[in-house]
Amino acid sequence: MGETTELVTIENIQNSVYVIRGQQVMLDYDLAEIYGYEVKRLNEQVKRNIARFPDVFMFQLTRDEIDFVKSQFATSRKNNMYEGQEGGRRKAPYAFTEQGIYMLATVLRGELAEQQSIFIMRAFREMRHYIK
Repeated sequence: MGETTELVTIENIQNSVYVIRGQQVMLDYDLAEIYGYEVKRLNEQVKRNIARFPDVFMFQLTRDEIDFVKSQFATSRKNNMYEGQEGGRRKAPYAFTEQGIYMLATVLRGELAEQQSIFIMRAFREMRHYIK
């Protein structure tokens, strides 16, 4: 498990939402941090339950999409998210749509994951009000 032990705010969650391929998504490493999981463990749970995650719920970022996301946080700690052997990730991150995030909540265990799912769903609901 990761180091997250307290609930994050809706504002923090909204700052982790990106529009990629015309959809609002959250990336696996942000979700892992929010849910209190290591990215590797979160993705293992997804792979064990892959039938629950069709392409409309989750997809892997392309190199161009990674560059786009990296440009959104140029000075962030995440600027080495995909650097291969140099200390970053070896595989491209996964993006989860709102439905994918909801499905993720059904496969992750723990009270923190359940509580955080509620905040994430509220954040997406509030963001829909801004889009309209």
